Amino acid sequence: MKLSFFLARMASAATMALIGAVAAAQPAYPDKPVRIMVGASPGGGTDILARVLADKFAPVLKQPVTVENRPGASNTIAGELTARAAADGTTLLLATNTAQAVAPHILKLKYDPLKDLQPIGLVAVMPNVLVVSATSPYKSVKDLVAAMAAKPGGLKYASSGIGSTQHVGGEAFNLATGMKSIHVPYKGSSQAHIDIIGGEVDMMFDSTSSAMGQIKAGKFRALAVSAPQRSPELPEVPTLAEQGIKGADVSTWYGLYVTAGTPRPVVERLGTELTRTLKLPDVQGRIKGLGGEPGVITGEAFAAMNKQEFDHYGQLVRDANIKAE
Repeated sequence: MKLSFFLARMASAATMALIGAVAAAQPAYPDKPVRIMVGASPGGGTDILARVLADKFAPVLKQPVTVENRPGASNTIAGELTARAAADGTTLLLATNTAQAVAPHILKLKYDPLKDLQPIGLVAVMPNVLVVSATSPYKSVKDLVAAMAAKPGGLKYASSGIGSTQHVGGEAFNLATGMKSIHVPYKGSSQAHIDIIGGEVDMMFDSTSSAMGQIKAGKFRALAVSAPQRSPELPEVPTLAEQGIKGADVSTWYGLYVTAGTPRPVVERLGTELTRTLKLPDVQGRIKGLGGEPGVITGEAFAAMNKQEFDHYGQLVRDANIKAE
């Protein structure tokens, strides 16, 4: 055997042994507790879905999975914290199109939601629903429009923050009707609900995932669904288009993200676990009970959808002249 061949073979064997040793030294994912960041207050739609995922992820990841609420700044506080976290897959983000597609066109962010966050997959899509207090004098969209016409700027609508889908929904409604109502931002939907029920604010274009509990409890009156079709969970509630309001449909979608730079095997593992979770009958039932549909896309397809939505809402923000208040 030639010495050069022998040395090459020995070097190759040593390299393979080193690679094997390094691989063996790598801790299995995850090697510590996992947290899911939520940019909204406890009790809202994002929080509900995050806790569903946490309950299902914990047994298979074999680590505690907790939900950490960081409301404010149109859900972007949680996004920034995730973007700045260690890229090891132990900090996840359940975000909505508020932070991923709307707020970046209105607020000055310290991170880029398209570059600093790695998309895992779509969790759910929920139509928004126009609600008023159950004790409100407004029984229909026609009543609201008539009141807005009689007293321009006299009605107020709530949202979970500047740049939220509720905010965009309200301004799209103003644009479509040619009327004017005043935006009142909160740090989360659950806080806005208190003032809707109390009559401090007249209406809200909330996601069904957030509003459904109040509707079923008889505290909210649902006037319209801002989607092309009626919601199966609210079959008696007409769409905005059915009531003559065109071009004001706004839905809320929820996606799972991780810090950019997270190793690909970890990203793929999370995508697999999300897909498995969303196929569970009880999870599908919970999402449909909130008026939504489970997500069906992951990875690059979801990233492409996010970019498309980013561009779509950017145009809507410009058309409605929505600005930070």
